[in-house]
Amino acid sequence: MKTRSALELADVKAIAAAAEAEALANQWPVTIAIVDDGGHLLWLQRLDGAPPVSAHIAPAKAHTAALGRRESRSYEEVINGGRMSFLSAPALQGMLEGGLPIMKDGHCIGAVGVSGVKSGEDAQIARAGIAALGL
Repeated sequence: MKTRSALELADVKAIAAAAEAEALANQWPVTIAIVDDGGHLLWLQRLDGAPPVSAHIAPAKAHTAALGRRESRSYEEVINGGRMSFLSAPALQGMLEGGLPIMKDGHCIGAVGVSGVKSGEDAQIARAGIAALGL
């Protein structure tokens, strides 16, 4: 039997605080979602001015990154590359840039999804949050 790491509430709060700080420093109104390795929502934070739909998109991006064990952007690239059939992939709804897995020792322990500004900026905020763990 293997022992593996898991996100604790303190980790989730650290990720959320760092992501929020990055968003506020850039005046980006976004929603930040953090999920566990199975894509289950642990944190949802909608900053002032974030579009209401971002509260649906951010968790979907995080869920997709956690289940796929890769950045949600990779699915967007596959679809943009012409593989439209990938839109029918089960359980993956946030196939847009802005969802990043949280990797530790080669294993996914969760993911962060951000929505509300340009996709690259969403990803920047997610990276800043994950960086707070010092992995």
